[in-house]
Amino acid sequence: MRNSRIWARLGMLAGGLLVAAAAASAQVKVGIVDLQKALQETAEIKQAEADLKARFGPRQEELAQLEREIAKLQQEAQANQDKYTEAAMNELINRIQLKQRQYQRNSEALQDAVNRERQDILQRVGQRFREVLQKVAEEKGLDVIIDASNLLYSKPALDISADVTAAYDKAYPVKK
Repeated sequence: MRNSRIWARLGMLAGGLLVAAAAASAQVKVGIVDLQKALQETAEIKQAEADLKARFGPRQEELAQLEREIAKLQQEAQANQDKYTEAAMNELINRIQLKQRQYQRNSEALQDAVNRERQDILQRVGQRFREVLQKVAEEKGLDVIIDASNLLYSKPALDISADVTAAYDKAYPVKK
């Protein structure tokens, strides 16, 4: 009787292991997405980058001009330090420092404005992108999507980045 209980328990254990093994062997469908690349390739992000360049380009050019003026004044100071009086040299150094502070302020203000715009764009697009990503996963019957930036290796056939970008562009076409 005792042997029959042991065999019954072993039989139940073996049956449980078979069920667990069968469940473990069920295939999980995985997709890989290079999120950064897929986002950058969307028409909306490309359009937004072009808009940012058009909008902030003149301010960037002003900064470049100011930088050229500073370099020219610095060259003048170095080339003429033996020729200028102490007062003239101090006045030139003060002009250089004033322009450098102006450049620093303008550069920081421009960078802050560009960063704010980019964050607004990425927030808006990011939410939409997650929705599209989920829709593509459901259409392809995927159980898991992994970001390629955290991946050591995957087969190229698992990469659905282009599919996600195309689905995003279809769902959110750029308005011209």
